[in-house]
Amino acid sequence: MSVAPCQRVGCVILAAGAGSRLGQPKPLLVLGGRPLVVRAAEAALASTAWPIVVVAGAHATGVRTALAALPVLVAENAAWPEGMASSLRAGLATLRCFSREIDGAVFALCDQPHFSAEVITRLIARQHASGAGIVAARYHGRLGAPALFTSPHFAALESLNGDHGARELIAAARDRGEAEAEDFQELSLDIDTPADHDRARAALGLTGA
Repeated sequence: MSVAPCQRVGCVILAAGAGSRLGQPKPLLVLGGRPLVVRAAEAALASTAWPIVVVAGAHATGVRTALAALPVLVAENAAWPEGMASSLRAGLATLRCFSREIDGAVFALCDQPHFSAEVITRLIARQHASGAGIVAARYHGRLGAPALFTSPHFAALESLNGDHGARELIAAARDRGEAEAEDFQELSLDIDTPADHDRARAALGLTGA
């Protein structure tokens, strides 16, 4: 099923987790002088996506403080212990509350240091070229976040529950010929542990935090 090119694309950055494996609040972890959540929000703001929604949860107060100077919407997800699905629903609900005319949404994670405005641009361009309902980043041979969902797939996102992200929706859509992949091998680097933080600093050529 081909979908019309989406014209009004928002972006949802997921930053609600507790960061237990990291040993500190992941969204507030400093990399290159800025918290991860700020890096992700600034990357999205540099793109054509609008609005930018950041979903906060376990460390909502700190996330709000970190983002205070940026023109983003912060959605506080009180149900964050439920898992990823609750954050996807909260972010999409905030986007749709902002504007019912939004016909596409990019869902991104705050812990991928190579997430950038170019990533969003390429996802949108692939959707326009292919007519796909979903365009997802591919790395490690799998499809995942960041991913662009067009409005026909919003209902499926809203029906997610528990600790299920959108990967299963993407896989099912790919089987039906409704999803495309865009290769971003650099996005395979994410930060879950202190060792990952060290690898990210090295990959970015950083000597400090």
